[in-house]
Amino acid sequence: MSSEPYKNVYLLPQTNQLLGLYTIIRNKNTTRPDFIFYSDRIIRLLVEEGLNHLPVQRQIVETDTNENFEGVSFMGKICGVSIVRAGESMEQGLRDCCRSVRIGKILIQRDEETALPKLFYEKLPEDISQRYVFLLDPMLATGGSAIMATEVLIKRGVKPERIYFLNLICSKEGIEKYHAAFPEVKIVTGALDRGLDENKYLVPGLGDFGDRYYCV
Repeated sequence: MSSEPYKNVYLLPQTNQLLGLYTIIRNKNTTRPDFIFYSDRIIRLLVEEGLNHLPVQRQIVETDTNENFEGVSFMGKICGVSIVRAGESMEQGLRDCCRSVRIGKILIQRDEETALPKLFYEKLPEDISQRYVFLLDPMLATGGSAIMATEVLIKRGVKPERIYFLNLICSKEGIEKYHAAFPEVKIVTGALDRGLDENKYLVPGLGDFGDRYYCV
């Protein structure tokens, strides 16, 4: 479902199941194993929703009963690109849905002198310009890292309309800033938070996703 009034933002259906999963991962008292397990469930839902938006073409196959079945097949190859490190938590969810999928990585960190995002590393498939790209990062807060990562993809020849930005939680500020730069990129998310606090953390948010997912 598209999230009004935001064009090209697709919010997962806010079912009781999904709200229950977010209740668990937002709870500061949730243990790390539970945080990982229930985050992974949401990530799987996001990947499946992203796949729903890929273009398809008609395909007819023959079944074991010697009948024809008219279905569809995807029109192009995909790859995932994770924004290190939190985005790497979403790679397995993509692999679970797409066998042998290629994965690229982009490392962006804040420059302590300027407080601006700075590109440190990129490793992307050579043919990425010919693929549909799932950009992976759990949180869209200020949008700075996501904008820089998308710029990297476009410089490598990826068309904006072929990019799908998957994340667990967005801020309205982040969406508006990101789409001001890239209105054709589709955002697939599970939650829209009300804003950012003075430290630029999502509110109500869940804290630092990477720390909670990776740190013991």
